[in-house]
Amino acid sequence: MAEAQQGPRARYREQTRTEIKEVALRQLAEGGVAALALTRIAKDMGLSGPALYRYFASRDDLLHALIRDAYDDAATAMEAAAARSAAASQSPRERLHALAAAYRAWAVGAPHRYLLIQGAPVPGYVAPADTLDRARAVLGPFLPVFADGTPASGVSPVVAQMAAWLGADAGVGGWVAGYAADAADDTDAAARALAGALLAWAQLHGSVGLEAAGQFAGMGHSAGTLLDAQIGMLADAFGLG
Repeated sequence: MAEAQQGPRARYREQTRTEIKEVALRQLAEGGVAALALTRIAKDMGLSGPALYRYFASRDDLLHALIRDAYDDAATAMEAAAARSAAASQSPRERLHALAAAYRAWAVGAPHRYLLIQGAPVPGYVAPADTLDRARAVLGPFLPVFADGTPASGVSPVVAQMAAWLGADAGVGGWVAGYAADAADDTDAAARALAGALLAWAQLHGSVGLEAAGQFAGMGHSAGTLLDAQIGMLADAFGLG
């Protein structure tokens, strides 16, 4: 509906921005961020350099858009996995495995996009502030999985720190409430949810990041099997059934 209400000029501008991003993603897939060059994009599209700068003011501006899109697509993949788990009435442990598998599938399906949002893509680059909310949207579906868990002593220090974080930052409580409403007014449950999501992110970033960067080549194991084992241990640490 919104697109239908746009004028021809606005639609053309949006279509051109989309095409620029598509060309940029091809460059990223071929050679990483080092290969991303606005002048090369302009040449590939038959545009002059000044013409391209009417759509993206700088390489950082283009990176902002690509990073936002990557986070949004990852969040969509996680939301879809959470919905499938809910429809199948899966247990918390099953939901955790399903979410981890969905995250891995998204990342290894487009490793150049995954690597773009994990760490600074280029020295000195500062991501826009709104990527924080987008990153939280990716992790959000993990929160309700852990809210009713029974953390083992080994992870209790993380839970305690999350409880302190809740007390210090009201925005964190709002994040939890958006995904685990039943935990919103229960500090202990919210702290468990946050601790579990944080540990899940660390496990995923470690295993999936190594796989996406090609670091598992020649190591004689399946990256999916490794991640499954790691997630199983995390589920055990929170007593998920």
